[in-house]
Parts: sequence; structure tokens; C-alpha cells
Amino acid sequence: MTAPLSGIRVLDLTSTFSGPYCTLVLADLGAEVVKVEPPGGDIARQLGAARTPGLAAVFLNMNRGKKSVVLDLKSADGRATVGRLVGTADVVVHNMRPRAAQRLGLSYEDCERIRPDVVYCAIPGFGGTGPHADRPAYDDVIQGAAGMAALQSVNQDRPGYVTTPLADKIAGLTAAVAVLAALRHRDTTGAGQRVEVPMFETMVAFGLLEQLDGWTFDPPTGPPLYPRTAAVNRRPYATADGHLCVLLYTEEQWRRFLDRAGRADVLTRPEFDTVGRRIANADALYAIVAEILRERPTAQWLAVLDEIDVPCAPLAGYEDILSEAYLHESGFVSTVEHPVAGRLRQIGSPMAFSRTPVVAGRHAPTLGEHTAEILAQLDEVAP
Repeated sequence: MTAPLSGIRVLDLTSTFSGPYCTLVLADLGAEVVKVEPPGGDIARQLGAARTPGLAAVFLNMNRGKKSVVLDLKSADGRATVGRLVGTADVVVHNMRPRAAQRLGLSYEDCERIRPDVVYCAIPGFGGTGPHADRPAYDDVIQGAAGMAALQSVNQDRPGYVTTPLADKIAGLTAAVAVLAALRHRDTTGAGQRVEVPMFETMVAFGLLEQLDGWTFDPPTGPPLYPRTAAVNRRPYATADGHLCVLLYTEEQWRRFLDRAGRADVLTRPEFDTVGRRIANADALYAIVAEILRERPTAQWLAVLDEIDVPCAPLAGYEDILSEAYLHESGFVSTVEHPVAGRLRQIGSPMAFSRTPVVAGRHAPTLGEHTAEILAQLDEVAP
């Protein structure tokens, strides 16, 4: 059986996080991803823990299943070679600023002239037609500009970044979806196209989906803030001996939980007697839940909540997650042997297909590991 994107070649001109996350998804789906790196390599090769120079943890995790080709795009020969690679690619992905792509001869118009049906995906920091199109941008900047950092201050004492490069990864994932849609369009029409997924606009749309709230209406009926997720007491609950994550959502869940806790009277209060009022007064309601859950140990609550079919989980850190037996038994967490970096822990793809399974990709490449292979292919197809 072949993977969903078997036969698709992606020319990966990305670095750091947003673009490589996009091409990681495409690689997991079976595309051949040819990653072009400068002579010094993608900066991600130096990010995080490392046993071997140039093969740091972030790079190993973000670039598995890809091929590495080293080209100096500042040189005429390098630009000529990458142009030849464009001619072999179904998809071109980059996260450069528009002027940089143009300067390197890698604008959509440049690539379309070489490969008319190419799917060209740009992941800039800001939208290409706006006033900030050529501003530099990384995840922290976008989290701040798009409202995500300020949003964290609602239930803590100061603004803060989400403790993962969320804007990078959401933009990369959105770009992968856009590429798939453009490939589908090409399948039906034969035509390629330019796709742009700017990080700023992606994160504004992502955040405002629920946070727009009262500003959904004109004139506004209230602030742009969804009260349930902004509640100060929306956090893992302390139990008698630890912490527990619980989300009571439906009428039945609230009724079963409060009945079992001996607090059925709570739902008779005017501020809590409908879904809308419970959302509007979520913080006060979560404070009551916090009082209840402090009364028993975590294990007892888990048994009760499972019995009454309420969503719950113990608070887990990554060391706990990586020790979960079922994740190893299912192969989602596995150990693999990298030819240079040695024995590694690898996290699988969460996507599952009944007919076109995702197959574990190759190891993350060493710098320039596939340069000779890919350039030889170019020579074979040269006119």
C-alpha cells in the first residue's frame, strides 16, 4: 500500500519552525520532501539538546523523512540549480519574506515560468499585500501581534507566550491543508496556483474564532473575550493529593457531577440555570468545582468521574506521557537508530488511514546527505 501523497515531490525552501512543520506533515503523508539548506544548514540544526553537532533535537523531530540538499542561493550556480529543482517539483514551500524570495528568483512568477502547474506555498509573517509584508517575524512576535500573548494575561498577572511555538505550528499546519487543497484543484483542472498562509492572519483567525464573542455583532454586545476560557479558575483543579483536569460542559454532565457531590442546588441558582448563564459566570462556577474536588484524592475522583461519564484526566507532564505503555504498544512512541545521532525516541504521526497508511519516515538527514543523489537525478533528466 502507498502513502496518501506518494509520487508528490515537495521542494522545501523553509527554515526554523513554520515552514518545516508544514513540510513535515507532507512528508508524513508520503511526499518526497527535498529540503534545500544553505552551506551552514538550517538554524534549527542548532536548537535544543544535541549529541552530534548539526543534529539537535528540534531539527531531528521537525525534519524526519526529508532529504537534504546543500545549495548556496547567494551564488549564480546555486540559484540556477534550485531553478532546475523547481522544474521537478509538484509543490514549492518557503517561509521567506516576499522581497527575499524575489531577490533569489523564487517568486511565484519565477517558479510558474519554470513549472506552470506548480503549487507554490508562501508562509510569510504578515500578509503579502499589507503594509507589514516584508517585516521579519518569529513566533513570539506573532503571538504578541495577533493577540495571543495578551490573552494569556486574562487569567494570570501579566502577558505571556504560550509555551510552544504555537503560531509557527498553526501556520505550518494550515499551510499543509492549503497545499492539499491546491493539489486537489490541480488534480481536477491541471492548473497550479499560488497559496499564501501568513502567520499573523492565521493566528488572528485562530484566536478570534471564539474570542470575537461580543464583537461578533455590530454594534458589539460585549468585549472580544470568551468568558469560559478566560475564567481565572479555569485551570487544573487541586485534589486532596494532586491535580485533575475536568471539563463539565453539557447539562447532563453538570447534573450528574453535582448530584454525586451532594451539590445539586447549584444548578437551581439563577446565575447557573442555563448553558448561557453558566458560560457567562464560568469563573464563579469553576470556583465551586474547585472546592468540591479538593475534598478527595485524584484516584477516587477519576473513578467517580469515569463512572458518571464526565471528561477527565490526571495532570500529566511530558515525562509521564512518554512513559505511557499504550503509546509504545501502538507504535506512536518508538525508538529508532539514526546513522549519525544514534538511538532516538521518535513520535509518530497522529493521522491514521485505513487504505493509505502513514508509514514512519526516514531519519532526519545530515546536512547535504542527499545532495549528490538529487543533483544526479537532475543530470539524468537534463535535455
